[in-house]
Amino acid sequence: MKIVLKILLLLFFVVFYQCEKDKHNVTTFLTAFGEKNKETKILIRTDYGNIKIRLFKDTPLHRANFIFLTKIKYFDTTVFYRVAKNFVLQGGNSDNFQTVKDRYKYGNYKLPTEFRKNRKHKYGALAAARDWKKNPEKLSSPFEFYIVQNRKGAHHLNNEHTVFGEVISGFDTMDKIAKIKVGEDEWPEEDVNMKVEILD
Repeated sequence: MKIVLKILLLLFFVVFYQCEKDKHNVTTFLTAFGEKNKETKILIRTDYGNIKIRLFKDTPLHRANFIFLTKIKYFDTTVFYRVAKNFVLQGGNSDNFQTVKDRYKYGNYKLPTEFRKNRKHKYGALAAARDWKKNPEKLSSPFEFYIVQNRKGAHHLNNEHTVFGEVISGFDTMDKIAKIKVGEDEWPEEDVNMKVEILD
């Protein structure tokens, strides 16, 4: 029994060390990438119109991560897979094989929180999705994001998800997407594909 316990403890420390190492590697990579790639404006193209977004400089890891994924064309195989009318439009995932392949290729890394007092879940806020279970540090998903579509905001999510950008045009496009038919799981009956490009 003592041997089994020792093995379990050893495995725990190995996994813990690896997680800490991965977090360090992600932060190091994104910090360096962000210093060389300073873009802050992106465009999300959909069949319903375009959404222009400004990424915040004071959330450097999330900004750099979004720019990185945009440059490798990750988002171009994804969709807005959750449309919660008068709440949020959530995207960055799909059942497309290429999406699954890309996520496997880059690994299941997470982003540390970058909560800022001046970055709230207002109308048009861009924020990172995250797992709610077994995630006490509130680490962000690097791949999935949402845009607040409720005109009053979603302030109950402040300090729960990192807000790292805001919509600067395309609010009418958001409203059009919010009106489409969805199933019980809020997944649109017809895919809302996206193409994401860097403007500046």
